[in-house]
Amino acid sequence: MSATSPDDRPRILLCNDDGIHAPGIQSLASALDGVGKLCVVAPTTEQSAVGHAITVRDPVRAHREEFEVPSGPIPAWGVTGTPADSVKLACHELLDAPPDLVVSGINQGPNTAVNVLYSGTVSAATEASILGLNSIAISLCDWSEPQFEVAGRWARRLVEWTLDRGLPRGVLLNVNVPALPSDEIEGAALTRQARSRWEETFEERTDPAGQPYYWLAGTFVDLDDGQETDLSAIDRGYVSVTPIQHDMTAYDAFSSLQDWDWDESAEEDESGWE
Repeated sequence: MSATSPDDRPRILLCNDDGIHAPGIQSLASALDGVGKLCVVAPTTEQSAVGHAITVRDPVRAHREEFEVPSGPIPAWGVTGTPADSVKLACHELLDAPPDLVVSGINQGPNTAVNVLYSGTVSAATEASILGLNSIAISLCDWSEPQFEVAGRWARRLVEWTLDRGLPRGVLLNVNVPALPSDEIEGAALTRQARSRWEETFEERTDPAGQPYYWLAGTFVDLDDGQETDLSAIDRGYVSVTPIQHDMTAYDAFSSLQDWDWDESAEEDESGWE
């Protein structure tokens, strides 16, 4: 049997929201070295919490970057846009062929519960899913002194599983790795997104010109006591793997809303609204 050609390896696109020079994406690329044909397309600057924003009123530029993994250099571009911009541009312009898998991360800090909506890391993977590609977002639940090696090993494992088995259409994996040594992680758990919110405040400050400005602050509130949530899994020492989708339809609400008078024609009321 002949050896597999390097060009026959699966094509894996790497992205993030912490920027192309962030240690997380370097650790991710190094961890996936040898799994497939790697390419990096990521924002040139940090884009944390930009969600699924895309650039429509300014030009988006891409320039080549030097990027190396243990086996040698790999193709890489820095993009002057958001994580979603980076995936769009990679798939439509920069790459010779669509990737077989898009992996976003490794993010510094968790992307659990409601934070999924704000996360540029998750949005890069979501954009890939919208384009019909298998994708994974991976985050390390540590803000202070992140050690990405353990998360990298879990990323490699999940990438191998995904390449082997695929994902349901329109579904991506949101992975969060606890900040624990490898031998203290209990395993992986299939989880759901916990219900949560931020109790937010704005601190008013004054700039040197005497003008007020506002700095967002807040406290994270877990509203979910379920054992099967992403937050619970992390607390119990498990890698949380949550299948999510960009279809945001609330299907469970159909039963409670279907008795509204949807077929009744609107009549003009006294205020003039129809």
